[in-house]
Amino acid sequence: MSDQAPPRVLVFDSGIGGLSVAACIHRYLPGVDLVYLADNAGFPYGDKPETVVIDRCCTLIARALEQYPCDVIVVACNTASTVVLPHLRAMTSVPVVGVVPAIKPAAAKTRNRRIGLLATPATVRRPYLDRLIEEFAGDCRVERIGHPGLVRWAEDLVSGGVVPADELTDAIKAFHEARVDTVVLGCTHYPLLLESLKKSLPLVRFWMDSGEAIARRVAWLLEQTDQFAGAGRPVTEPVHSPVSAALFSGSAPEGIARFMSELGLSVQLVRGFWPAEPTEAGSA
Repeated sequence: MSDQAPPRVLVFDSGIGGLSVAACIHRYLPGVDLVYLADNAGFPYGDKPETVVIDRCCTLIARALEQYPCDVIVVACNTASTVVLPHLRAMTSVPVVGVVPAIKPAAAKTRNRRIGLLATPATVRRPYLDRLIEEFAGDCRVERIGHPGLVRWAEDLVSGGVVPADELTDAIKAFHEARVDTVVLGCTHYPLLLESLKKSLPLVRFWMDSGEAIARRVAWLLEQTDQFAGAGRPVTEPVHSPVSAALFSGSAPEGIARFMSELGLSVQLVRGFWPAEPTEAGSA
């Protein structure tokens, strides 16, 4: 990359959930150029074998790096992060950051030692989650909910969908019954549902996600390689469009450019990306 170019970060997810992470990175590092990559043709990942998830992630990210060389890769997908990180790190010298449910900071925040973990069914079943809870929240009661509907409700927001309030309240009623005061959003889609979640659980004091921690990690990695020094602008000076490209393995979702703009992520280019030769999808 040119010495005059800003640092570039690739943010990958199976759908639009990673936009919550991209928005955190942009707020923390407004001088960074973002490329967003979504395997929406493979969405959702939770019902796919690990080998399929690994192959799709590695194939897409490798191709994206050929066209958009990046300084850091962020796998902004909890399901993918549990299986793909070692394979990506073996494939490229570009630093890779994954996402982990914010169990540790939640245990530091909770006052009544009752934590709700809201995740996908696949994440809830992962053995690594048991290890996280045992290591960082062993003295807490952790109520887990893995509901398949929430991710789809978040995806539907792009096209103007509305979160079904009654269904959401029913889906997370176990948190109310357990009287949790802290909820971990264990999927990057869920911060997009935060306002609806707050209405369903008004007594929850602390809502924890991984976006800010990922942004701090990205900043640290860029500082280690002095990427900011050659950016041509201080990190506090925003670029015109935070996202230079939003790439989708399927058709670009209708309304995605508008939705990204509402998150503070105006985008220069939206296009389909894989498996065929890339074709322009327009700035939906």
